[in-house]
Amino acid sequence: MQRLLLVVIITLFSSLNICSQAPQKPNASEIYESIKKLNFLGSVLYVAAHPDDENTRLISYMSNHLKARTAYLSLTRGDGGQNLIGPEIRELLGVIRTQELLTARQIDGGEQLFTRANDFGYSKHPDETLEIWNKEKVLSDVVLAIRQFQPDIIINRFDHRSPGRTHGHHTSSAMLSIEAFDITNDKTAYPNQLKNTDLWQPKRLFFNTSWWFYGSQEKFKKADKSNLLEIDLGVFYPSFGFSNPEIAALSRSQHKSQGFGNTGTRGSEMEYVELIKGEMPQDQTNLFEGIDTTWNRVKGGQAIGTILQQVEENYDFTNPSASIPELLKAYQLIQELEDSHWRVYKTDEIKDIIYACAGLYLEAASMSSQATPGETVKLNIETINRSPFPITLKSITCNNTHISKQLALTENIGFDFHEVLDIPSNQEPTTPYWLTKKGTLGMYQVSDESLIGKPETPRVFKVSFELIFNNTPITFSKAVIYKTNDPVKGEVYKPFEIIPEASVKISEKVIIFENGLAKDIPVIVKAGRDDLTGTLSLNYPKEWQVTPEKQEVKIPNKGEEKTVVFRVSPPKNQHEGHVVPVMTVNGKNYSKELIEIDYEHIPYQTVLLPAESKIVRLDIQKKGENIGYIVGAGDVVPESLEQIGYKVTLLKPDDITPETLQEFDAVVVGIRAYNILETIKFKQQLLFDFVSNGGNIIVQYNTSHQLKVENLAPYKLELSKDRVTDEYAEVKFLEPKHPILNTPNKITQEDFKGWTQERGLYFPNKWGKEFTPILSMHDKGESAKKGSLLVAKYGKGYYIYTGLSFFREFPEGVSGAYRLFANMLSIGKETMLLGEKR
Repeated sequence: MQRLLLVVIITLFSSLNICSQAPQKPNASEIYESIKKLNFLGSVLYVAAHPDDENTRLISYMSNHLKARTAYLSLTRGDGGQNLIGPEIRELLGVIRTQELLTARQIDGGEQLFTRANDFGYSKHPDETLEIWNKEKVLSDVVLAIRQFQPDIIINRFDHRSPGRTHGHHTSSAMLSIEAFDITNDKTAYPNQLKNTDLWQPKRLFFNTSWWFYGSQEKFKKADKSNLLEIDLGVFYPSFGFSNPEIAALSRSQHKSQGFGNTGTRGSEMEYVELIKGEMPQDQTNLFEGIDTTWNRVKGGQAIGTILQQVEENYDFTNPSASIPELLKAYQLIQELEDSHWRVYKTDEIKDIIYACAGLYLEAASMSSQATPGETVKLNIETINRSPFPITLKSITCNNTHISKQLALTENIGFDFHEVLDIPSNQEPTTPYWLTKKGTLGMYQVSDESLIGKPETPRVFKVSFELIFNNTPITFSKAVIYKTNDPVKGEVYKPFEIIPEASVKISEKVIIFENGLAKDIPVIVKAGRDDLTGTLSLNYPKEWQVTPEKQEVKIPNKGEEKTVVFRVSPPKNQHEGHVVPVMTVNGKNYSKELIEIDYEHIPYQTVLLPAESKIVRLDIQKKGENIGYIVGAGDVVPESLEQIGYKVTLLKPDDITPETLQEFDAVVVGIRAYNILETIKFKQQLLFDFVSNGGNIIVQYNTSHQLKVENLAPYKLELSKDRVTDEYAEVKFLEPKHPILNTPNKITQEDFKGWTQERGLYFPNKWGKEFTPILSMHDKGESAKKGSLLVAKYGKGYYIYTGLSFFREFPEGVSGAYRLFANMLSIGKETMLLGEKR
């Protein structure tokens, strides 16, 4: 059903062009809907903080029912969240969530915009948020988005009047939106923007409220709604065969990394918006009341509107090409408009409609999915007109080379051409533009200001087709893509990517030296072209030793990898540093890793990031050896435990039996395992029995929402939303003599230095007397939180619950996190020799 909907309801003619997906091929009903949208000159900007914050029901309603140009401005890319589909976190998670948003917008008909704000994690107050984000820069980006998009209406997802009562990012998004509303028409506000955009004043600003913001449905029923507009979003679209909530549910379901699969509904569904700024519409069923959304709003538009109204009324569903002559007249008039904003946007719209009415198919496909600077790539170019309307292919422009054709495209006769694309030797590789330079905790650095706000890096290589329709020239530009035939999936499209001629990688991002012994560090070199020859070396701290100093590398084939091993010796004392592989080819150094992100629900992505790894000489002791790890939402904790010498076996619920558990000294439960593993509830008693018989179990954080078990622990234990977001928050030892703080490693305040993003999250706030709270911590202005680490003796073993964010600290090589976790695994095994069975 989901794949069917993607074919049927994708809004085909937005300015968004996700070239990595299959080309859009609209049917007659979809073309008609796009013609109706062409006749509507109104726009809506929805504003919130993160991927998943947007109300897809409202976005779909605005775009598909009202036919308004609609965009979602997400201030961040969701980098600070968790990932339920894979191990990617931080920057790579932001790339995934960006693409999930773009895929969602393809379904609900919206467009997608961003600011440079970096999602640094949960924030409890907008004061903290705006300080870390750099308020002025983010406000500048919001103002820029409004000036460029020119919305008539802005809708905020969150309430600007609730600082400290919800996520600081949420409140900040509303506060910035309101502040921007008042200054976007002020020429003294960010005047540098006016070189490339114009002043703009939105008509109205709303807050998309609901009963949730009132505390309960009962309170909402009693609330004064005189300043609220009520909208029924449950409309049904006969052209699509789906209700608005069904479309919205499939859009929201694209947020798979957050586990937001959604089921659509049918029937009336009310939504509310509260007027914050501007005049209340007299017609409270019409958000655009008082705003001219016809072609009359632009000078010279009346004649265009008259033509297009006739096109809409006389549209022939059996022969869309019959509309082309009148569409061409409107196209020519649009080119004469003085209003550059609507001229550009409506030109793109009407070109796409003409393209669809003619059944045109224009494509430029590379013979390879990746190329390097200086390389020559063969292109297969396809052109066909599948309508009776006469069209002439005048020329093709490829690689800045104008190729004259003067070829009549007669009905349903295709033409294929073979051209060559030369990649400039100075061409930058394909990667998300916001990751090319190192930013700060709260802000991405974007050196090219023209890219600010764009959802992704624009595709560089395109082929232009100049066509003549009844003496009217129209040029269509198509990004170069790659396609292949998969024996299972059939025709598969991927983006055409530019990659460096060499990339390097150390698989382990943190390498722990738990003693003074040297370790072999494998470095993987990948060739971006044939016959790669160069020298590989390591940059490393002076306290460490590496042999050999450098090694020659030869790789004959493009795409082939070669592993080169260096011997690394740590210093005697505890020390941290970074090691960076450098591949030198013809005097040029390559020190970045080529990361490939390939999930079914989003386009394939390549990301270039620095290929450094953290090396840690760690003063650590441990007891026990064999660990079972129940995989939850995805983290690198198992690999991290192997780094310090444990043998880790990954477990699924079906693997949990009394016999398998006997092999382990301890079992660790991955993050949110009790939220996502449906059958773990059938194994809970076996895990409790394992503890009773002398094993240790460590359960990492879960949320109270959608727990799959009634009893999370063998004793009373209730989860809450308590969290400590300040990674520098003071940590107090409630039980300084407890073994978990003393054996086999003496835990001190030093062990809580260097933590990243947060201390922990979703701590329990109620527990049985059997539990001993070990630590106390809190954010500024809050009461002490004592549920971050709870330990209980159960039978012969220990049950431990922790909300400390080990899953974030391990990938950053935080020494104290490793030492404390080793103590958690070792508790009760003080007399056990390493490797001895319990």
